[in-house]
Amino acid sequence: MVKVLRTLFIGLVGAGLIHIAVVLLVPYYSDRNTWSRISAYGDDWQFHTVTREGIAGMVPLAFDPLFQAVACRFDITDLPAHITGVGTTPYWSISVYNRQGANIYSINDRTAIADQLDLVVATPLQMIELNKTKPAAAENSVLIEADMDEGFVVVRSFVPDESWRSQVDAFLKSANCTPLL
Repeated sequence: MVKVLRTLFIGLVGAGLIHIAVVLLVPYYSDRNTWSRISAYGDDWQFHTVTREGIAGMVPLAFDPLFQAVACRFDITDLPAHITGVGTTPYWSISVYNRQGANIYSINDRTAIADQLDLVVATPLQMIELNKTKPAAAENSVLIEADMDEGFVVVRSFVPDESWRSQVDAFLKSANCTPLL
């Protein structure tokens, strides 16, 4: 009887561990993850308007009716990503995500340099080079070291009422996602 209970206990513990491992690995292996949904918007290195239907449940605040958002996928294998934007809004934030959808870094207008959207995302080796010889284009940029090759950024801006809509639209349209040359 003790052997049967011990076998049953070990089987249940083993099944529980396998279940937990599968649940934790589903987002990594899923083809309907954030990366694939962002890919559906269009090409890399371009900002695309994020719709509420396309991103609901993936990125916090993206589906809030008082926020508008744009997203850009990038590949920093060869060159760092340089994300910029100009304009005045009541509030903006940008989040950097890896390919699996894990948030790597977030910043908003209150913590950015001179309230400007100017961000460089680089691999560790690229960051060493940037620190040696910082290009003029990245002089006032917030430098982010990310141990990844591909990722995406989501820029969100607050629209408190319709009087701000044109300014927020202009800011989001000015957002630029390019390789840092």
